[in-house]
Amino acid sequence: MVVDDSLIIRTVLARIIGQQPDLEVVSKSSSAELALKELDRIEVDVILLDLEMPGIGGLGALPKILTCAPKAQVLVVSSLTEDGAEHTLQALSMGAADTLAKPRAGEFGADYNNRLVEKIRALGHSQSRGNDRLKSAGTPNIKPRRENLAKEKPEVLAIGASTGGIHAMCAMLTKLPRQFDLPILVTQHLPGSFMQVFAKQLELAASRTAVVAEDGMILQPRTVYIAPGGGHLTVEKRGSNLVIKIIDGKAPSGCMPSVDPMLESLAAATAGKAIAVILSGMGRDGAIGAEKLGRTGGTILAQDQDSSAVWGMPRAVAEQGLASAILPPAELALAIMSTAGAAAWK
Repeated sequence: MVVDDSLIIRTVLARIIGQQPDLEVVSKSSSAELALKELDRIEVDVILLDLEMPGIGGLGALPKILTCAPKAQVLVVSSLTEDGAEHTLQALSMGAADTLAKPRAGEFGADYNNRLVEKIRALGHSQSRGNDRLKSAGTPNIKPRRENLAKEKPEVLAIGASTGGIHAMCAMLTKLPRQFDLPILVTQHLPGSFMQVFAKQLELAASRTAVVAEDGMILQPRTVYIAPGGGHLTVEKRGSNLVIKIIDGKAPSGCMPSVDPMLESLAAATAGKAIAVILSGMGRDGAIGAEKLGRTGGTILAQDQDSSAVWGMPRAVAEQGLASAILPPAELALAIMSTAGAAAWK
């Protein structure tokens, strides 16, 4: 379903999608109100939603859309994804799975078309029993690797996420009590222009200070450090302190920022005394770093398939046998507290 008040945008998006043999546009709506009526009579896998429209608008209608179509994934395609990061991140925290900026006139091209189609396929497969479901059909047989539960008090909690991860992250952090003392590192695949707003959002969800990480920051208790959009968040041991180092360069996953460098650095800096949580996301980012962290004694937790918008990143660590627990976000919070133990409470 394509929901946008612009006839031109609806037509162009429908044309891009219609050129793909495995995708079909089943509805085009010019308002959120009309989309809600359509959802009463048709089933959809993916909804492309503009946020800024006359009437209730995409953001205002999102809770009703998620209720009317609980199995559908929402991809926010709006000019506000660049100029109104606050609205976009609000939509993502409410349950929209991913975002893609609506290109201005003349910006539709092969690169944009490919990114759009890739996101639609990933989101559609996660709900339609398509490729993602088939590849992970053995999920019930993946047994958590409980032997790598922390033997020593962890020093850091690190979270990696991508598509669908913001909603999951907020749900998980909300369940972590304020007294939970460990510093928290976050690598979320987002544009750099979103990060300051994202920090404010996580500050509310986590009930603790959240900042965009900068080179040289010393990790402090009860603080969330977020990877900037233009660099990888890593940590070094300097004396008795854990200190942030922002690095650039291409990561194996091709992502910027990437989860892998963060977890690899924790393996060295903490000698494995860290907890890593891999949440919903496309691809395999985090699998390499999780393997190295787990090898040094760190604990790896993963989001389960049923609660993930796209079970790519969590699946990668689960199928390698790295995860000590594979759970929905709220239960991951309990697993974090159990793993950290009483020593992480102040």
